[in-house]
Amino acid sequence: MKTYQRTIEYYLYSDFDSNPLRRQTARKAKKKQGTDSFRAQEITLNLETQEITLDGRVKGTVSDSKPAKTETDTESAEGAEFRKYLKVLSRTAHFGVDSCDLQAQSVAFNKKSPLTESQAKMIMGVYKDLMPWRKGPYNLFGVPAHTEWQSFMKWERLLPYITPLKDRSILDVGCGNGYHMWRMLGAGAARVTGIDPCALFTAQFELFRQAMALGSAPCQAYAKRIALLPLGIEALPELEAFDTVFSMGVLYHRRSPVEHLTSLLAQLKAGGELVLETLVVDGDENTILIPKDRYAKMRNVWCIPSVPAMLNLLARAGFVDIKCVDTALTTLEEQHATELMTTESLADFLDPNNPKLTIEGYQAPTRAVFIAHKKGVWQN
Repeated sequence: MKTYQRTIEYYLYSDFDSNPLRRQTARKAKKKQGTDSFRAQEITLNLETQEITLDGRVKGTVSDSKPAKTETDTESAEGAEFRKYLKVLSRTAHFGVDSCDLQAQSVAFNKKSPLTESQAKMIMGVYKDLMPWRKGPYNLFGVPAHTEWQSFMKWERLLPYITPLKDRSILDVGCGNGYHMWRMLGAGAARVTGIDPCALFTAQFELFRQAMALGSAPCQAYAKRIALLPLGIEALPELEAFDTVFSMGVLYHRRSPVEHLTSLLAQLKAGGELVLETLVVDGDENTILIPKDRYAKMRNVWCIPSVPAMLNLLARAGFVDIKCVDTALTTLEEQHATELMTTESLADFLDPNNPKLTIEGYQAPTRAVFIAHKKGVWQN
C-alpha cells in the first residue's frame, strides 16, 4: 500500500521536490521497484531524461515544442498543485476495491462491506477537494460522484460504430479524468493509455486507480492495464503503436486542426482506427466557424467545421475510410451543474430566449462522431 503511494509520489515529484525526506522516500521506492521510470504498460516516460520508451525501445523525447520547466517553475506551479492533490489522495490510501463494474453508466468501484457513515463522509470530502468534476459519473464504495457531463451518453452514441475494442491497445487524447478510459477497459481493451496535461484530472483518475491497485487480484490486474500520462499530444513522439486512438472534445481547442489530426495519425499503427468527436456547425464543405472571441463562453475555441468540412480536413491529414456516424445536439440532460461542479454549465452558455443559439448568437453546441483509418493493413 505504502509502496504504491510512494511510487506515485516519485512519479509526480522526485525530479524537483526540495524536501530531502520526500526525495529519500522516492529514491527508496524507485530502488525497490527497480526502475527510474513511470511504467504505463507499453509506454514508459522517464522523468529524468524525458525519454519516451515503447516496449523497451527509446522512441524519442518529450517534445521541445514545450518550454522546459525549471525546478523553480515546477515547484511553484505544478509541484505545489500535485502536492495538494497527493495529500487528498492519501486519505483513501487504505481502501481497496473488491469488485468493479466498468460497463455501468456510473462506473462503479465496490467494497464487500458497506462504509461507515464517517467513511462515506470522508469519500464525499475527497470528491469536493478534487472539484470540479467534469466527466463521469462514478461511484466509489457506494458514494456517487455526480459530474457535469453524463459521459455515458457520448459513449453509447459512438460504441455501435467503432471497431470492437477487445484486445486492442488504446490511446485516449485529452482524456480528462479518464471516465471513457475505464469504459474502454470494460469493453475488453488490452491496455488503455490516456494523456492529459491537467494535474486535477490526473488526481481524479488516480483516486480510482489507486483503489483498484490496492484491491482484489482481478482489480489489480485492471489497474496494470490502464494509465494516464500528464502530457499533451504535442509532447509525444510518433509512436505508431496504437490500434485505436480517441480524440473527443479536443479539436476545437487546437489552433491548428490539421496539425492535431496529423499528430493523431502518427500514433496509429498501419490500418489503425481514429475515433474523433468534436463540435460541428451546419453548412457545406466550405463552412468553418471561427468565433470572433468566445463560443459558449469558452475563450479557447478556434475552429468549428461543418460535417463536410471535417471530412475534408481528415482527408487532408492523410486519413482514409472516413465517415460521420452520429450528430447530436448537446442537451441539459447531458451537461449540467451539480454539487461537484458548481460553476456555470450549458444552461448558462445558451441564449435564454433561444436555446438553439449560444449566448454569443452562434449555433448551439452540436457534436459529431467521425470514424477514420490510417492507410495500411492492420495487424494486432
